[in-house]
Amino acid sequence: MSTYPLPIRVAAGLAAVTAEQTRRLPAQLLGLPLTVASQALQLSMRMQQQITELAIRGDEALGAWDRGEDQPEWATFDEDEPAPAAPVPDDAGVLAGYEGITLPQLRGRLRGFSTAEVEAMLDHERANQQRPEFLRMLGNRLERLRTEN
Repeated sequence: MSTYPLPIRVAAGLAAVTAEQTRRLPAQLLGLPLTVASQALQLSMRMQQQITELAIRGDEALGAWDRGEDQPEWATFDEDEPAPAAPVPDDAGVLAGYEGITLPQLRGRLRGFSTAEVEAMLDHERANQQRPEFLRMLGNRLERLRTEN
């Protein structure tokens, strides 16, 4: 067992490790650029993951405050105006051609539908494609129709 004080033993150990590392330095210098690049990429990826996780948490936190209304009531667009003719032929039913309709097309035609027709489209969307934008738009329109009546 050594009788030297702890600080002297620690200093001697540090000197021995330094000498070993100095002897290995030429071999380590050859791989140093690759090691540095690898560590930089790892750090970059970790940062990207952390930023993405924070953004997801932020979306969740802000989602609690989101009332689901993408468009304020005062905002009107050309496609929000009622269509000059009936949007769907009477004999075809409200769901005829619905599967191929785009979101802007639905927005443009939505004011021409009755409460029952919007309910039918909403039920159909929930049962089939479940597209969040369509569900939100149909739900908002149905709520407005119910409050107007």
